[in-house]
Amino acid sequence: MRYKRHPKRDAIKNYFPLPNKIFALRLSAGEISVYSYLLYLENRKTFQCWPSYNTIGKAVAMSQNTVRKYVMALEEKALIRTEPTSVYTKSGQKRNGSLLYTIRPIQEALDLFYERQMAQAELAAQR
Repeated sequence: MRYKRHPKRDAIKNYFPLPNKIFALRLSAGEISVYSYLLYLENRKTFQCWPSYNTIGKAVAMSQNTVRKYVMALEEKALIRTEPTSVYTKSGQKRNGSLLYTIRPIQEALDLFYERQMAQAELAAQR
């Protein structure tokens, strides 16, 4: 029997970085899925991407409403920022486009998370 070697993996090609610190934020599985997909799509120089809810939903096997819920949760936790965009049709009509997602630094989200935890602890101590 002949030994088959596994193909070598390129450390950069076909992979994207996922910060280890996201697991400290107690994100749900759905939030991690949506966040991971946005990181996969982002432009590494501008930290932005603009997939539709439908595109994200197909990629992570969720409905558009579920994706919308997780996007709002990620925005509340300061992991992403969204901005509406506009597109123009061939006839010149202005239409709503997909959201423009900007991936924010993970440290900002951690700082907000710890700040909220301290506020909850202080509230509990006052009771």
